[in-house]
Amino acid sequence: MAHVPVLLAQALAGLALTPNAACVDGTLGGAGHAEAILERTGPAGRLLGLDADPAAIQRGQARLARFGERVALAQTSFRGLAAAAAEHGFTQVNAIILDLGLSSFQLAEAERGFSFQIAGPLDMRMDPASPLTAAEIVNEWPQDALADVIYRLGEEPRSRRIARAIVAGRPLRTTVELAEVVSRAVGGQRGERIHPATRVFMGLRIQVNDELAALEAVLPQAVQLLAPKGRLAIITFHSLEDRIVKQFMQREARDCVCPTDLPLCRCGHTATLKIITRKPVQPELAEIAGNPRSRSAKLRIAERLKVRG
Repeated sequence: MAHVPVLLAQALAGLALTPNAACVDGTLGGAGHAEAILERTGPAGRLLGLDADPAAIQRGQARLARFGERVALAQTSFRGLAAAAAEHGFTQVNAIILDLGLSSFQLAEAERGFSFQIAGPLDMRMDPASPLTAAEIVNEWPQDALADVIYRLGEEPRSRRIARAIVAGRPLRTTVELAEVVSRAVGGQRGERIHPATRVFMGLRIQVNDELAALEAVLPQAVQLLAPKGRLAIITFHSLEDRIVKQFMQREARDCVCPTDLPLCRCGHTATLKIITRKPVQPELAEIAGNPRSRSAKLRIAERLKVRG
C-alpha cells in the first residue's frame, strides 16, 4: 500500500531545510515526511523519528535504511520527545514536524480497529501495549461518560442519542457493529458528507490514545529542543488539535501573557516563537482529489526566536 504524506511540499518549504540540518519527525507513520526531509538535508543531515506504533518503526527502518547512520528511530509517543532526543544525541535541532493524522497503514489493518469500513476488533491503540482499548469504553463506560467522549472529542452533536444506542446494543465486538449501531441511531447518511460514525470513531481514538494531552505535553518540549531559527511544523486534522496548536503558538509569540485587565506586566514571559503561517495552510483541490484524507488537514509553522539574556 502506498502511503501519501499530507501537505508534503508545503511542510518542506515551511521548514526551510538546509543541508546537514538536524531534524525530528515526531510522528513517523509511513515515513514519507521523514524520507523527504533526509533527501533535502543531505549529505550529512540527521533525523530522529518517533512513533508509538511499533509497526511504524519497522516500516520506517525499511524505508529509510538507505540513509544509514543519518537516521535514529525510537518507539515512543511524541510526548517523550525530550527524553528520546537526549538519548539519541539530538541536543538542538533545526526542524521538527508533527503530522497528527492516522497513516494509511493503520486504517487498512483491520486488526487495529481504526476503520469502520472493515470489520476488526474495537482496539484503536497506537501503541498495542497501552492498557485502554475502544472496546472498554464502548462496552464498560457509563452512558454519560461515553456520551461525553463522543461530544467533547468527536464533536458529535447527537452524542447522547448515540450513547444510548450503544449501551442498548452492548456488547459490541467489532468496528462494523459499532458503525451500524451509530448509523441506525442517527438515521443513516442522507444529506451528510461523511459517514455518521466518523466523529464517533475519532472521539474514541483520541480518548484511547490520550492524544490532546500528548499534544499539550510535546509543544513546550519542541520549543526547548529547537535551535534559534529552527522551525516547528504541525499538521492537524481536528479542530481541537488545531486550537491547541494555534493558541500555544500565539502565546509563545508574545512577550506578555498577563490578563488584559492588569495595568502592568507581572508574568515575566518572553516570546520564544515567531509565527510563520498567520493562517493555516490547507491542501489544494488537486491534493484533496488525489488523497481525500487530506481534506481536513491544517498546517501551522513557527520559528524559534533567539534566546535573550
